[in-house]
Amino acid sequence: MKKPIVFSLISGQSVFMTAIMCIMTFLAVLSLGLSLAIGTGIINWNRQWDVHATIQVINTEKTNTVRKFFETNQDKIDTIHELTEEEMSKLMKPWLGGGNGVLKKYLPVMFEVKFKSKSDMNAVGNLIGNNARFIPHYDALRPSISAGWKMVTILILLLGLVIATIGTCVSFIARNTALLHKRELEILNQIGASDKFVTKQMQMIVAKICTIACIIGFLLACPILLMILGIAHSARVGLMAMLEISGFGWIMLLLVPFIIVLFAIMVTKRTTQKILNSES
Repeated sequence: MKKPIVFSLISGQSVFMTAIMCIMTFLAVLSLGLSLAIGTGIINWNRQWDVHATIQVINTEKTNTVRKFFETNQDKIDTIHELTEEEMSKLMKPWLGGGNGVLKKYLPVMFEVKFKSKSDMNAVGNLIGNNARFIPHYDALRPSISAGWKMVTILILLLGLVIATIGTCVSFIARNTALLHKRELEILNQIGASDKFVTKQMQMIVAKICTIACIIGFLLACPILLMILGIAHSARVGLMAMLEISGFGWIMLLLVPFIIVLFAIMVTKRTTQKILNSES
């Protein structure tokens, strides 16, 4: 039995579509992955540090006074840790450079305290406020958290632009292919091929190219995403160290290529049917 007449993308279109879909999938996975990582980091940070505070004793003569406040308020404190000179030097190393020995005597005495509740933290903070700098972590990190949510918003906008670009490119390629193969479409109509058959052929072509491109884009994006998370964790500083992607987040990332392929198929169907209707 003779096979039905079909048509396909020309070589240049096929290469272009594969490349653009690969790049778009890469950007989509990367932007969604980073937005999930930053959002999860912010949530974890808020949950972990809402009853923590840093106490800096600038005038070392008041150190014993601050310690007495801790002793008289043990019922409000869960844990307390006084940073050693070595820990302080490591913490301040990026700002001190190679002059640790000269500036060591100017380093404040620092305590990291975890309170039993926010009300306990506020009560102790009011008591020692005149003797040391009392810095609740959620207050100190509010600008960082705000910046984090702004980054998430920007990444989501980028994801939206990527999806819009995919739709535009697929629509253009489907339209251009249909116009280039106008003669073949006329022949298909003459031999009784339905619009549904033609549309399905176009969808099969686009689906094959998008599937290959999306797999490549996803495989390229994952190592980059893991490398970014590794760099953030190794920094061991503030919000950066809290970035992570949960199991549900990875499932969402795995679904991105499937969603892009389905979206491309839907755009192809809509564009092809619109062209066929205009020709009829």
